[in-house]
Amino acid sequence: MADVIRVLLVDDDALVRAGLAMMLDGVGDIAVVGEAGDGREALTAADAHRPDVVLMDLQMPRVDGIAATKRLRAKPDPPEVIVLTTFDTDENVLHALRAGAAGFLLKDTPPARIAEAIARVAAGDPILSPAVTWRLMERTVAQAGAYERARAALAALTPREHEVAVAIGGGDTNAEIAAALGMNVTTVKSHVSSILTKLALDNRTQIALLAHDADLV
Repeated sequence: MADVIRVLLVDDDALVRAGLAMMLDGVGDIAVVGEAGDGREALTAADAHRPDVVLMDLQMPRVDGIAATKRLRAKPDPPEVIVLTTFDTDENVLHALRAGAAGFLLKDTPPARIAEAIARVAAGDPILSPAVTWRLMERTVAQAGAYERARAALAALTPREHEVAVAIGGGDTNAEIAAALGMNVTTVKSHVSSILTKLALDNRTQIALLAHDADLV
């Protein structure tokens, strides 16, 4: 069981949760360990079940997915969070990514893609590459001063860290960054850790968003 990815399902629609549970039950290295109907229940369930990954809806009663994501990611040894949303109607995904979510999936994503995303996120490889991510970011109204703040923050990095941050913003994995910049993966990971510490960020997704705000990708 040590290699099994523990997943918590959070959605106010019981049918959606049942469908996800049935789908993921057939994936050998994934185990659904709990369910929650809103963000408040998600916090309690996360404490009880210690999931590795949370599949999180956004529009829910009491505590919504954005607030729940922020609170989950503030916990010691927090689970990774993948947001489930509908692209055409949900403009809150960017806020969820800023709250600490590792990525997001559309609710009509094929089952194999959902399972792949869970595995990738559990392995520390946030879902940043799909073109829909960048389309959503472009549709989201930028906060006033975001460009200047992002540029000022990135100025605190060394030239090498800056290159790594831009590469993360482009959706590159550690292996791709290592190959492109002529370093080993361990060194890339060290740079990523340094960037997170210097900029007081929570994960790679937030590095990517900062690079996006700075208009570097």
